[in-house]
Amino acid sequence: MTAHATLSHKSRRKVGSLLLPFAGFVALIAAAGGFVAYVLWPSWPSASVPLDAPALPITVAGVLFNVPPAAIRAAVQRHPGPQERIDLDFRWPSLKPPQPDAQIAHAVPAGSEDDKSAGVASNSPPAGSRGRLFVTIAPLGSLLPPTERLRSVYPHYVDAEASAGANGLVILPFRAGTPYEGEDLIYVADDPERFFARCTRDSGVMPGTCLAERAVDAADVTLRFSRDWLGKDWRGLAAGLDRLIGQLHPRNN
Repeated sequence: MTAHATLSHKSRRKVGSLLLPFAGFVALIAAAGGFVAYVLWPSWPSASVPLDAPALPITVAGVLFNVPPAAIRAAVQRHPGPQERIDLDFRWPSLKPPQPDAQIAHAVPAGSEDDKSAGVASNSPPAGSRGRLFVTIAPLGSLLPPTERLRSVYPHYVDAEASAGANGLVILPFRAGTPYEGEDLIYVADDPERFFARCTRDSGVMPGTCLAERAVDAADVTLRFSRDWLGKDWRGLAAGLDRLIGQLHPRNN
């Protein structure tokens, strides 16, 4: 064997001996990466959660809510864990989820044309659901908390003239040409932060609808209901909204 052949043979043996530990190291890294990906990969049950199952632990914007599956309007949202938003439906005044057949009949996919999150009109509940309370939970994000909007945003868009509503409420229209055109700001005369809502007006066969918002840590809870509930008993309504939020997000969580 020539010197060149001997050198080449020794070089191949040396390279081969170096590659073996390197290959083992690469295999170890790949196995560890696969394990981490498997553990962290988001997954939810392949089968739908039954409507009569116990409340699901769902987090929105890092805030934990205990949500009855039958109250969730969109089947794709009916799973535990983190979610971008959830859309719920409760009977009023019992604050219980609707019956399964009614829940299916009124279900509206999140983000559809009938269920956009911007504005009252696009959030109007389906026809025939005036005894229903609709709730959307989403991240507060860059939005100011509702009470901050009441103090610093809405005053720039309302008319100067207010009118008296039922049972100590005040009705203040938003000006034409503003983002809230066609709506009224309705609040308690002597304590606006105690209760306030933005409401559309009755228009033909379309009844007025109200939005009341509450901040729960980093989550924004929007509650939609028929405007005529305010004239009947706004105090009972405000207490019911607080009670529902307390059911969804007990403070001892």
